[in-house]
Amino acid sequence: MANATSIKDLPSLTGLHHRRNPLEENPFFHPSHGFYISPSDVVLSQVVYDLSDASQPHVAYHRAGPRREILYEPSSVKAAIVTCGGLCPGMNTVIRELVVGLWELYGVREIYGIPAGYRGFYSMEAVELNPKLVHNWHKRGGTVLATSRGGFDLCKIVDAIQQNGYNQVYIIGGDGTMRGAVKIFDEVSRRKLKVGITGIPKTVDNDVGIIDRSFGFQTAVEMAQEAISAAHVEAESAVNGIGLVKLMGRSTGHIALHATLSSRDVDCCLIPEMGFYLEGKGGLFEFLEQRLKDHGHAVLVVAEGAGQEIIPRNEAQKQERDESGNLVFLDVGVWLKSALKEWWEREHPKELFTVKYIDPTYMIRAVPANATDNSYCTLLAHSSIHGVMAGYTGFVSGPINGNYAYIPLEEVAQTKNEVNTSDPKWAWVRSVTNQPDFETNFKG
Repeated sequence: MANATSIKDLPSLTGLHHRRNPLEENPFFHPSHGFYISPSDVVLSQVVYDLSDASQPHVAYHRAGPRREILYEPSSVKAAIVTCGGLCPGMNTVIRELVVGLWELYGVREIYGIPAGYRGFYSMEAVELNPKLVHNWHKRGGTVLATSRGGFDLCKIVDAIQQNGYNQVYIIGGDGTMRGAVKIFDEVSRRKLKVGITGIPKTVDNDVGIIDRSFGFQTAVEMAQEAISAAHVEAESAVNGIGLVKLMGRSTGHIALHATLSSRDVDCCLIPEMGFYLEGKGGLFEFLEQRLKDHGHAVLVVAEGAGQEIIPRNEAQKQERDESGNLVFLDVGVWLKSALKEWWEREHPKELFTVKYIDPTYMIRAVPANATDNSYCTLLAHSSIHGVMAGYTGFVSGPINGNYAYIPLEEVAQTKNEVNTSDPKWAWVRSVTNQPDFETNFKG
């Protein structure tokens, strides 16, 4: 097999002195053979290849973990941690593990939390953090540091980093936050500041590209199942009952997909990656009518970004953006509930019909992380610390095919993880629900 391996370059700070990793003296660690990661240790971006195609390149990323030598003197480190964007299970765990990891593994004593997202750098006082203060944070939902959308003023943010003497910045947030982190890294580099910048991608939607999954996703799927179970009970208990559940997923339907597969109570799953239509042969109404006739009830799961192109909106709504610059979505759940009722009244006047609509969005976002996500958050935090201490900057830590790697920040910010509707997993969803193949009907 003659495939060439291309290793993704990582930015690294220059002008700092190499020094022995203090983990050598750490009472909790006893570095042995294989403990330290070498520059030649890599993680392949793909593990599935067509052996008959020798032209397929092997793309690899530097493996995450402790290095034998670091570039920071721990006593001179002044670290800043910020959380941006919406809430997500596990945010407090990441903060806690960054603080504990910096303090216990490397002996860093100046660690600060930036309140209220990016705007907190220049408009609020930072909070000094230590292991005692953050001890129980992982048991709480949300972010104790507080967060916000918007407020990204590049000059003011980098000025604040420079004026406060932060030389390590840990940025926790979603795709918009990561794009902001790229700009901060570029400006820090332009000013030739010796500041390590790393991003820790956060999104319950699991829409961050390259990495296996984003933290909080498994907790979100687990909580989504509870909403689906409630909708199923409501639908089953009514004559011609429909349980309608709207789940998170602006541009990707991963939560809806995995919750559907896990639940097995769902009759139809609608996601942004797959268009659908209501009226006519092969449409949603025809399918639901047959399902109600056969079973007397139905459960419908819809991701928040599904169907946005067919929801009527006025000119003002077409232009409306949130503080992060995203198009403001109309509520597909409310619209679908109304459309279902209008359809039934038109086609089956005076017949019993009930739609129970459940929107668990804020309940899901605000819960603490489950055991799996908590463990994952710890590994993310520690991987980030090891990378920054080794002098890497402008990177994201995350698992690729189950192994933790360092990925250039810009690459993560530009890549989207969408549901592949040609993948066997989507075929599995359709085999579980027996829902229409809207795509085939679209094509005639």
